[in-house]
Amino acid sequence: MIWCSGWRLAAAVSEAGGLGTLGAGSMYPEVLRDQIQKVQAATSKPFAVNLPLLYPNIEEHLLSCIDLKVPVVITSAGNPKLHTERLKAHGIKVLHVVSSAKFATKASAAGVDAVIAEGFEAGGHNGREETTTLVLTPAVCDAVTIPVVAAGGIADGRSMAAALILGADAVQMGSRYVATQESSAHEVFKSAVLAAQEGDTTLTLKELTPVRLLHNAFYREVQDAYARGATPEELAALLGRGRAKKGMFEGDLEAGELEIGQVAGRVADLPSAFTLTQSIHEAALKLLTT
Repeated sequence: MIWCSGWRLAAAVSEAGGLGTLGAGSMYPEVLRDQIQKVQAATSKPFAVNLPLLYPNIEEHLLSCIDLKVPVVITSAGNPKLHTERLKAHGIKVLHVVSSAKFATKASAAGVDAVIAEGFEAGGHNGREETTTLVLTPAVCDAVTIPVVAAGGIADGRSMAAALILGADAVQMGSRYVATQESSAHEVFKSAVLAAQEGDTTLTLKELTPVRLLHNAFYREVQDAYARGATPEELAALLGRGRAKKGMFEGDLEAGELEIGQVAGRVADLPSAFTLTQSIHEAALKLLTT
């Protein structure tokens, strides 16, 4: 959700009863502080900040979360032992994203309050194991005693209900919320998500950090690089810097990196995040109680 989940989206989801989340991976330290303060001004409800631990300015982000009393931090792409104790010492709940039961066990031992089991279907950076949400969720539920949040391929009340039946305590949705009115994604990227069909995304760049991409000119460049036997260094040079910003935030649908989950093929409208959150919850509740 980098470049897609700013304060407007986070505040709208929290106001609707979900846990709105700021995608801090695309934010400079001063931008994150500003975004946190704007969420706090827009809603009194709890919200979260997602911190990819590989982010170069992670220390500044941690200090912002502590200083501004962010209630929940979601860590990903790194070792949960590094910062969990420190965050919890300041009263912050910590969730960590995992792609396997093995990593869930390690995160639990590190003291996190909950784990997010993210399946292969998800957009953005993903696990190399390619375990689907349907398989991963019950495996993680069996492996740990702390709460489990299911993620990857969840976009409506049916998929939310299914995840809860598999044993999850909650769900996390990213890709579905790219196509909302409050999303900070560029409008042409939102349109591309709405136009996506089944099979229009692929998990790639595993030699760097696995990411699921919508097929476009840049994706085809990556495939051509693989076909000629490109090294990880050559792939990194092709990716360069700012590629996701170019596509998702600035709207360059050809040269940009378009990160999105498999559920893009099922997204057909652009509702408000508030309406979407409440409708998904109501649909799941109806299925689980009838």
